[in-house]
Amino acid sequence: MSFPMDTRVGAYAVVVEDGAVLLSHWNPRHPTLRGAWSLPGGGMEIGEQPAQTALREVAEETGYTVELDELLGVHSRHMGPEERLDGRGRPFHALRVIYRAHITGGTLTAEVDGSSDEARWFPLHEVPELPLVSLVTVGLDLAGVAPAAARPAGRDR
Repeated sequence: MSFPMDTRVGAYAVVVEDGAVLLSHWNPRHPTLRGAWSLPGGGMEIGEQPAQTALREVAEETGYTVELDELLGVHSRHMGPEERLDGRGRPFHALRVIYRAHITGGTLTAEVDGSSDEARWFPLHEVPELPLVSLVTVGLDLAGVAPAAARPAGRDR
């Protein structure tokens, strides 16, 4: 039996330098929803490869150009209709391709008119205190740099 479900494939980067991780602030741009910190990255465009998506999204959300060092993993998350923040009455399945990357150029800059409104470096020991999408914990775990007790805020994009 088949039923309507939304699916989104995205690609993200874990960028850690000098004990700090680069995060972007997801802004739902909705009056009753609060944002949370995420790995820089986002949804694939039609015809795009995951690596291209990660490179493009990191540049859009942070102002940095990066080189991808390795594929860390692929993570799948399913949400029932009741978990969705957009109020759509159908399940959602997110498939996230996660890479390790390093900065090759650019300047830290906030995205304008996008799903993110700020980018910032956070010392790894501060990450557990931040409101996070669960993807941050997943990515840091895959990269082997997860701070102890990192807690997702329950939001996902």
